[in-house]
Amino acid sequence: MTAGKHPHQELIRAMTTVTSISEAEVLRDALGLLKDREQVAERLLASSAKHSFDPDKELDWDAPFEEGKWFWPPELVSLYGTPMWRRMSEEQRIALSRHEAAALASLGIWFEIILMQLLVRHIYDRAATSAHVRYALTEIEDECRHSKMFARLIGKGGTPYYPVSRLHQNLGRVFKTISTTPGSFTATLLGEEILDWMQRLTFPDERVQPLIRGVTRIHVVEEARHVRYAREELRRQMVTAPRWSREFTRVTSGEFARVFSVAFINPEVYPNVGLDQREAVAQVRASTHRRDIMQTGAKRLTDFLDDIGVLRGVGRRMWRSSGLLA
Repeated sequence: MTAGKHPHQELIRAMTTVTSISEAEVLRDALGLLKDREQVAERLLASSAKHSFDPDKELDWDAPFEEGKWFWPPELVSLYGTPMWRRMSEEQRIALSRHEAAALASLGIWFEIILMQLLVRHIYDRAATSAHVRYALTEIEDECRHSKMFARLIGKGGTPYYPVSRLHQNLGRVFKTISTTPGSFTATLLGEEILDWMQRLTFPDERVQPLIRGVTRIHVVEEARHVRYAREELRRQMVTAPRWSREFTRVTSGEFARVFSVAFINPEVYPNVGLDQREAVAQVRASTHRRDIMQTGAKRLTDFLDDIGVLRGVGRRMWRSSGLLA
């Protein structure tokens, strides 16, 4: 025995070494060692302090819309490339982009209200002084501003508010009630990453109205933090959550993918621009361009979910049936 060291000190040292090695092994997934939760949150809080926006002050809400400019890039409009699209006038196409921008803003409000409730549930029994909880509260703050920004954009555009169907409204109510923690963060990423991909194409596009570009720029900058937070926490949950919770997450996230992919297009926009709703919906469903857009927009997310073990079993088949997974 080494001079000056008591046997029980050696035992404690050995146990501590084993414990630290075990924890490092537990907190590792297919993407490598998980980052410290508090360090991630501290970085995101610092970024929030530097790069957060007040849309009421940041954007020129009084400027009129510019003649001939789109409200959404034409390639991202649901009917793009279909026979119906080829028959439409340029004016009608731009009008459809205006209504679809409003429908996506309406969808965004619905989703962000669900997200805020999920975040409040996530932090309910956690230490309010932790950076992790403080960042969750900061994100809720962001989402409140985003929802108000989207609502103001809809009003400015002179279109109706486009709520999701009653069925999807009720499914959302059920989901946010029964969702597991990893399920909540999977749904968060599903709602954020596809729209984020589309908005990254929108805000630099000079064919699009300046106000739309400003709204999407703010949303992209602030949502990048939300995606980082959700990805890191989901990785942790898929390692540490009970097996039943992970299995339940795979199924519920697959169902939410199916709901979200349908809700992404609101069929009420078509008659509001003088189009036959049934024919328009049928052509969108048959559109290979639209399917490619949705799968491309979802690919970064589905690759990530596949890596960390979410896309397995029944859940994977449900994701395929949603049309978001090739």
